[in-house]
Amino acid sequence: MPKTTAPTAPAQPASYEAAVQELDALVARLDAGQLPLDELLTQYQRGAQLLAYCREKLDAVEQQIQVMDGGELKNWTAGA
Repeated sequence: MPKTTAPTAPAQPASYEAAVQELDALVARLDAGQLPLDELLTQYQRGAQLLAYCREKLDAVEQQIQVMDGGELKNWTAGA
């Protein structure tokens, strides 16, 4: 009986910027409407993973800013 291997999970992006770049490319492919149905689901799932990764990174940065500002989240202003 041949062994079946589980599909490998996509690698985590190297950085927030890499995740955004991959997400932009993925959205362009989805918008083009040229992907086979099977791949649409896979690409959609990858997009959801990338979006979650980006949100986690942004939340972590926001928490660090709150700590540096004494627990108070301040609005960003130009030139400040």
